[in-house]
Amino acid sequence: MSQGPRSGLAAVSSALLAMSRHLEVRDVLKTIVASARELLDAQYAALGVPDDHGGFAQFVVDGVGEEQWKAIGPLPRQHGILAAMLHDARPERLADVREDPRFEGWPSAHPEMSDFLGLPIRDGDEVIGALFLANKNCAKPAGGCGFTEDDEELLAILAQHAAIALTNARLYERSRELTIAEERSRLAHELHDAVSQKLFSLRLTAQAAAALVDRDPSRAKGELQQVAALAAEAADELRAAVVELRPAALDEDGLVATLRTQVQVLDRAHSARVTFTSHGVRALPAAQEEALLRVAQEALHNALRHSGAEHVDVTLHKRGPDTVLRITDDGSGFDPTAIRRAGRHLGLVSMRDRASGVGGSLTVESAPGKGTTIEMEAPGG
Repeated sequence: MSQGPRSGLAAVSSALLAMSRHLEVRDVLKTIVASARELLDAQYAALGVPDDHGGFAQFVVDGVGEEQWKAIGPLPRQHGILAAMLHDARPERLADVREDPRFEGWPSAHPEMSDFLGLPIRDGDEVIGALFLANKNCAKPAGGCGFTEDDEELLAILAQHAAIALTNARLYERSRELTIAEERSRLAHELHDAVSQKLFSLRLTAQAAAALVDRDPSRAKGELQQVAALAAEAADELRAAVVELRPAALDEDGLVATLRTQVQVLDRAHSARVTFTSHGVRALPAAQEEALLRVAQEALHNALRHSGAEHVDVTLHKRGPDTVLRITDDGSGFDPTAIRRAGRHLGLVSMRDRASGVGGSLTVESAPGKGTTIEMEAPGG
């Protein structure tokens, strides 16, 4: 919530910096609304992002408590003053919004509003939102609006930068969606290759067992035992793929809870013991959390599918101002230099790219017969 009016270039600069600091659309919207309300010293502020069906895809308010907001009910439709700002793309400054002929009322739990200032948020010719404030905290001139022309100019500057911040956030989220889609496609191909090989071997072994049943029952029994082992491996491949293809619950649960859940599922799905511990790690920016999660998934994939490990341990802890993810296994290990020379990276390149992409670093310690430790250090948390 806002803490009262601020004025001058420093206040405007602070608001613009706050907007540019966030990458998630929802966070950007909240920052825009809070900044507008604080800068113009209004009791209420809101921002609506329209959908294509006469409603709002997102609607963020500042100055209304959570309980009151729930009592107000469904999001507003595009009508009245809101529709005018969206369709006519012009500012609206009113002494009393309730007396405007376009006013169509509001729900019973809605706060009473009088003086009103609203502007469209535009990206070129497209109106991508409507930003509005109500109830200026000042003495109103008789029959006049508490919001002034100066307020309108200031809000117009904020709206211009809000359009940039909102567009950037949308592009960022779109890039994340594309990255996730690419990751899912890669995993789908991996699943197809791995399970197809297992099923092909399973079929051949079953055919061999059938051919041996009458003339060599002992060998047939061995082949059937191999069938059971191959079937178990195929089931493990499927379980691992389902876990990796499932969308991560980072937005709702955060990194620690998401990692803990995935480790618990992997522990049940594989014969190896998979454990997770976390110490003192708080929420990180979305980009860091996603990078840490993807590195953990890649490292767990390697350990459980390729190393023959009996125990894989995942830890997440603080190291000074940074957050450290460590995945350690007691598997067969490898020579990192030989892997690079052979052109086989076990996902190490993508893990390093993810780490460096958020200003972090990745280290790999391994040797044949000595297991593997992969550590990612990321700023913050």
